Amino acid sequence: MSRWRPPAAASTAMITPEGHQRLKAELDELWRVRRPEVVRALAAAAAEGDRSENAEYTYRKKQLGEIDRRVRYLGKRLESLRVVDAHPSDPSAIFFGAWFRVEDEGGAEHEYRIVGPDETDAARCWISIDSPLARAALKRRVDDEFEAALPGGTARFVVVDVRYEQP
Repeated sequence: MSRWRPPAAASTAMITPEGHQRLKAELDELWRVRRPEVVRALAAAAAEGDRSENAEYTYRKKQLGEIDRRVRYLGKRLESLRVVDAHPSDPSAIFFGAWFRVEDEGGAEHEYRIVGPDETDAARCWISIDSPLARAALKRRVDDEFEAALPGGTARFVVVDVRYEQP
């Protein structure tokens, strides 16, 4: 069995200014703080002798590979991202960066924000623009009804509120 995996589907290359700053800060922290620490620990583990039985050496080598992989990804991704910092010309419709509140068929209200795929956060209800819910909600206005094909089945929603300023 091989390790080959098909490449992931390309995600939308959009990000909010806050998300862009977070990714840049993560890259800087990885490159300037964490990687030098791991390299020092790796050198110390390598100096202990037999590397084939040195668990610290094996762990640090793996950790360094993970950091380098993330640094490469962030470097390439930051180059390709487009920072969206302007509000749309029609602020009454749902577009990238919008906070919107919907009501489901059961009458429960849910609030979401549409962000780039690199900054989704389930705890804050920030959903990717590539998600089925966001795709179905795009260009909808208050009182518009729409259906979204979610993993649990198709769900119907009514848009209750749309805004572009942080609540």
